[in-house]
Order: sequence, then structure tokens, then C-alpha cells
Amino acid sequence: MQQGIIYKTTGETDRGVVTNYHHKPSPLFLNKSKFKSDVSGLKKTEQRSSIQFDGIDYASKFTIGMEVEKNQLHRGAVREYELFCGFERDGSCGYEAVTHVLPLLPSGEWRTKVYDMMHKAEKIIDDRYSPSDKRCGGHITIAVEGLNGVQLNRAIRKNCGILLSLFKKRLNSNYCGSNRRMQDVNDNHFNSWGGVYSYSSTQCHSKYQTALVKGKCLEFRLPSRFQSVKQMMRRYELMYEIVNFSINKPNGSHDSLLKILKPIIVSMYNGDVDKADSVLSLSKHFRKFIMNGDIHQDIATYLV
Repeated sequence: MQQGIIYKTTGETDRGVVTNYHHKPSPLFLNKSKFKSDVSGLKKTEQRSSIQFDGIDYASKFTIGMEVEKNQLHRGAVREYELFCGFERDGSCGYEAVTHVLPLLPSGEWRTKVYDMMHKAEKIIDDRYSPSDKRCGGHITIAVEGLNGVQLNRAIRKNCGILLSLFKKRLNSNYCGSNRRMQDVNDNHFNSWGGVYSYSSTQCHSKYQTALVKGKCLEFRLPSRFQSVKQMMRRYELMYEIVNFSINKPNGSHDSLLKILKPIIVSMYNGDVDKADSVLSLSKHFRKFIMNGDIHQDIATYLV
């Protein structure tokens, strides 16, 4: 009986030690499986929208990678993990662990295996073991088969108000506060509506943007630090729904997306429906800001 793909460590020494900045080993692409059992539990519509088959491998059309920044790493916990391509020193926080390129999938057998990798890396991810502070971030990079980073940014930006709402306190950070409207920086009509310091500025940093186009990928620099495995799982689910809706329902209403996201947001806030509703409400204002530059009084304090 097929058990599907099994993620294993490589045994490469460099993946289990802390390296200097930008010297960690390259990530592996973990978004392919030879086993039909990994996708057989998905609905037919989910298989069509998120999986492609080339006759040999099943591959997720969407991928995700995450950076886990920490002030300290738990004693004895630095070793190779199935989840991480490696560790390196980070100038803003201390250390960071970077995941391999992971499949970004709907709920099912394959996603459960991704979550299992996260649980195995708990002593790196969880603040109980490896502490972090507000200097640390939780960058999330996504990619979609057939699109480059510019095209992906154009497809997804109208649905990213929820990300600005969730991580609104980081919108004035020097590390991610530029180009908060996620505009095409090479567009002749580009106006960043507030690069780093003020929403009336036209400054746009080449790196420290809310969402940075990097070749075929789009790196969201806005998310805050990862503090638990549960938090990482919820953010994974959030990004799947945003990407899937943006790519497969390009004309879908924003309210429809928020209905899909609400259970995830409620779980993020440990069942506090009022907090979740507040985040969802602000996300509508942030969406208008992204699309038109409109600044509602309820979000102005986060943008000035």
C-alpha cells in the first residue's frame, strides 16, 4: 500500500550548522511527489487548481518558503531538519532558519506531511525554546507556476489587505515599510504613497519593501516573527487561500475571500471572534489603500 512521499534529511553537514549571512546551503524543491496517494484525497477541483502531473511527478502549482528569525537558538537544537535548508546569522535579529521550497497545498495528506516537518522543528520555531523579539521578522516567499514575480504581484495585491491588517504595526518598519501599496516599481505612474517614513513620500527602497519581487518569486517582508508551530501552520493556510483565490478566482469578490479567511483568522486569535472581526474590517480599508491610495481614518495611524 502506497504511503506517499516521505521527507527525510540529506545528511549534508552544512545543513545542520549556523553559517555566515547568505552562506547557508541552497534550498531543495520539495513540491514534487511520485505518489498519487498524496493527492488522491483532494477534491477534483482542488487537484485541477493546485496540482499538475507530467506523467511522472505530481507537483504543486504553488510554493512557499519561510524565514524563522530568532535571538537565540535552543541548546542542542541546531541540526539538520527536514523543514529547513539551513541556518545563518542575521544582522537584525541574531539567527535565522530558512525552509526549503515547500508545496503550498489545500488540506489533505500532502499538507499534513508539511505540517509534520514543522512539528519536528518545534524547538527552532517555538519561542518557548528559541526566543525572539520584535526585531525579528517572519518573511514569507511565494511562487506560482507559469508566473514571474511581477505577474504574481499584480495578481495578488488586491487581496493583500488582510496581510497589511494582520501586520499593521510593522508598516512603518525600515525593513519592510517601503512600497506598502505593492505597486510595480518600474511603472511610469509609480507612486509609492509613502515609502518608509511617510505616506506622502515617494521613496521606494530597492529591498525593504512590504512585498519584494525576486525573479519568479514574491517575498512578503511584512509578516512578524514566528513564535509557534501553530502560528506557522495558520500562516501557511492563510497564504494558500489568498494565492488560490487570486489565481483561480481572479474575479471573485473580496467579501467572498474574507469569508474563506475568517476561520483561519479566528484560530490565529485563539477563538477571539471580536479581534478577528476587527482585523477583517480593517483589511477592507487596507485594500482600498492598496488599490487607490485611499487612507481611512481607522488605518491612518499605521501609515503615517
